[in-house]
Amino acid sequence: MKVFKIIFYFAFALCMVSCGGRQQSEGEGKSLSQVLCAPEPEPRYMYGIAVDDYHIDTCRVQSGETLSGILNRHGLTQKQWRDMQPLLKRNPELASICEGGQYYTLSNDTALCYFAYRINRRETRIASLLDSFYLWHDTLPLTVERRKAEFTITSSLWQAISSQDLPIELALELSEIYAWTINFFALQPGDSVRVLYDEQFVEDSRIGIGRIYAAHFYHGKRWLPAYYLDAGKASGYYDAEGNSLRKTFLKAPLNYKRISSHFTYARKHPVYHVVRPHTGVDYAAPAGTPVVALGDGVVTFKAYKGGGGNTIKIRHNSTYETGYLHLSKYAKGLQVGKYVKQGEVIGYVGSTGASTGPHLDFRVWKHGTPVNPLTLDSPSAEPVPADMRQAYDSIATHYNEILVERP
Repeated sequence: MKVFKIIFYFAFALCMVSCGGRQQSEGEGKSLSQVLCAPEPEPRYMYGIAVDDYHIDTCRVQSGETLSGILNRHGLTQKQWRDMQPLLKRNPELASICEGGQYYTLSNDTALCYFAYRINRRETRIASLLDSFYLWHDTLPLTVERRKAEFTITSSLWQAISSQDLPIELALELSEIYAWTINFFALQPGDSVRVLYDEQFVEDSRIGIGRIYAAHFYHGKRWLPAYYLDAGKASGYYDAEGNSLRKTFLKAPLNYKRISSHFTYARKHPVYHVVRPHTGVDYAAPAGTPVVALGDGVVTFKAYKGGGGNTIKIRHNSTYETGYLHLSKYAKGLQVGKYVKQGEVIGYVGSTGASTGPHLDFRVWKHGTPVNPLTLDSPSAEPVPADMRQAYDSIATHYNEILVERP
């Protein structure tokens, strides 16, 4: 017994000395005392699953693959697939997988145990394929940081933003905010932007943007401010005077490449080769480009009409009506009498009727008389209510100070 105690205390002392001594250089073997003193490794978890006892495969959905094919390829048995059917009936979204989507399979030595599909960079759908089949979602926490960005345009808004490694969503949101005041196909080198916005992160990776709070857009030799207000009855973006940036009509009913023919009463028709009025604007764009309603209104005409081909007309109010000609097809469900919202897709660019190539012939009538769409005066939506003007001015002043301050 005395000998045993001596050996025990000697081993304990050796262990304490080794653990408190210098660390061995990388590549050296570990002594018995280090092994005895080493802490137990922490178990690894993935979506709440202790994964040390599983083999994990990381894959992407290939073209034409289905959920059943993927699970079968990774070892799901026919019995498991049959037992899984009630889960699929209760959760049909489980089978909603897309080409290129990332997924994980967790298997042990005998069976496929879990299937996890990443819906997006933040959300994952996980299915347990063990004795009890069930489904749950894992959502990573979202971190939001307020950011200010400034950049100058040399060719396009998209290029300017991407060259500064800014979120490309800024281009989309700014295009929406200024859709009624700026023609984004007529930007000039030297136009510039200041913008205050929320940037969103998941696990230190940027995933997009949240709200844009304010922006200054320099275009046409003047600054065009936009400040966000959300106060129930008044919600949206307004200028320095409290006028809404949202207009009755958009600047254009589509994203076009160029204007191929302007409004005129004396144009030689490219098909009929005679001089006749062209009381519209031709927007050259690829076939299939979505065409949207210029403003809220009711569809009054939808049919093939001679040289205009597939045509739509929308009555917006007692004053204005718009027409969309040469369409390849109409939006699904569009019918005469249907009420459409501003920006809603109503059809697609084509070359039907008397046309030499894909384009949209867009027309506007005011009290039944054709007017030039490019000079159309579009009134603003309702301004900031009078009883909220003081609060709005304080908000605008605060945002303005942030945007123009220098480091």
